[in-house]
Formats: sequence, structure tokens, C-alpha cells
Amino acid sequence: MRIRIVNVAQKLPAWVEAGCDEYLERLPREIRPEIVTLPLAARGAKAPAAGRKPEQGRRILDQLSPGGLWLALDERGRGWSSADWARELADWMQRHPRVDLVIGGPDGLSEECLAACAGRVSLGPMTLPHALVRIVLLEQLYRAWSILNGHPYHRE
Repeated sequence: MRIRIVNVAQKLPAWVEAGCDEYLERLPREIRPEIVTLPLAARGAKAPAAGRKPEQGRRILDQLSPGGLWLALDERGRGWSSADWARELADWMQRHPRVDLVIGGPDGLSEECLAACAGRVSLGPMTLPHALVRIVLLEQLYRAWSILNGHPYHRE
């Protein structure tokens, strides 16, 4: 099974990389996500936000795994508990050899990109900085794995 986190971001601070690395190292190799980071579209007076979002959406769609399950991280999506993450991870391991989790840029995901995804998942009703989304997402994947494997990391 291959999980990919496809995201749009600029260079992230060292503390974000360290947090991501912490959870990546904890995850077993067979479900350890690959992180694909796409640069932000050009910004400035000649490139308004309305024009950047569709361009970034096209670049994201170009990177997604053909035939894979694509899920958008979106504040308007369905919230999953940690137990839900575990059930979903178990399902992915059984039915989906390729899963792409998509995180948009500061302007969000384009409608085209959202429409192409099989679903939308929310990490909560608040808007989070993209750096934190990556860390929280990796932590929830690790927590889901720990639930499935009876590891003591997740306590109820």
C-alpha cells in the first residue's frame, strides 16, 4: 500500500520538518507516507488569488496517483475521530493500494480538485496553518496504526 500526502507549501520551518520526521519514523515502512510538496503559484499584483487556486489545483491533479483513492483535507469535510481514522486505514490497507491525501495552499483547494477527490476530510472546524495540518495528519495516521495494532500510544 502506498500513501502519499500531496500538498502545496513554501519552505517549512525546521520545527515542522522535525515534527513530521518524528511521526514518519514511527510509522512502519509499509504505510509510511511519501510527502509530495508542490511550490505555491506565483503571487503578486499580476497573479490574484482567484487565478492561483485553479493553477495550483491543476498541478495537484497532475501529481495524484492514477486509479488511487484521493481525499481532500478540507475544513468543510467530514470530521473523523481517531477511531474513524483507524477504520479508514484498515479499509485502505484492504481495498486501496494507493491513497493520496491532498492539502491545498493558503488559498485552499480549487473546485476542480475538490470535485476530483472521492471525499473531504476535516481535521476540525477551524482553519489550520498548512504546516500544522501536515503534522496533525501524520500524527493521526500513526495513532490509527497504533489503534489497529493494539499499541499503547492510543489510550481510551
